[in-house]
Amino acid sequence: MVSANQLTYQYAGGKSMAYPDIQANSGDSLLILGQSGCGKTTLLHMLGGLLRPAYGSVTIKDTNIATLSDKNLDRFRGQHIGFIFQKSHFVQSLTVKDNILLAPFLAKKVTDTKRMQSLANSLGIDHLLNKLPSQLSQGEQQRVSIARAIIHQPDLVLADEPTSSLDDVNTAMVAALLQQLCHENGAALIIVTHDVRLKNLIANQITLTP
Repeated sequence: MVSANQLTYQYAGGKSMAYPDIQANSGDSLLILGQSGCGKTTLLHMLGGLLRPAYGSVTIKDTNIATLSDKNLDRFRGQHIGFIFQKSHFVQSLTVKDNILLAPFLAKKVTDTKRMQSLANSLGIDHLLNKLPSQLSQGEQQRVSIARAIIHQPDLVLADEPTSSLDDVNTAMVAALLQQLCHENGAALIIVTHDVRLKNLIANQITLTP
């Protein structure tokens, strides 16, 4: 469903980074580990089409996204990819409910309030829907980020350090929910992190080195 082959990225004025090949099918979970500076976020951004590789290909649902124009890449990303960033990037003036529903709206997909409510129930955030993001704890914000990332039923979910600021209990919960919901929705899940607590929670792993 998603594959990356012979990826390299050239930093401006810096060294070229080469990455191992990646393959993940629908419902799979892949953990990419590595210390700060090894290029984890750069890899994630290439997989999501936020950065273009210097060489190599990223194929999602038989589409090599590196060949798409900027406009078509934006459209493809909105329809097929869900992001969970280390910082949530909510629209602070919107409620939790409207932040979640913003994803299908921007992807020009049907706004399914029933699906949103079902996701909120599964994630234990149904009582938070009318609150503002600033009123949520870190763990609550992460669960809202998960809902926002999968509400539009993407084929690929990319998560950047989703547990770095969570305690052990919330780390285990977030990891389990991410895997469960992506598997149920047929989405491939790729997490990049330096959080070694996840090593025992996700079996399929790749470790990057500087």
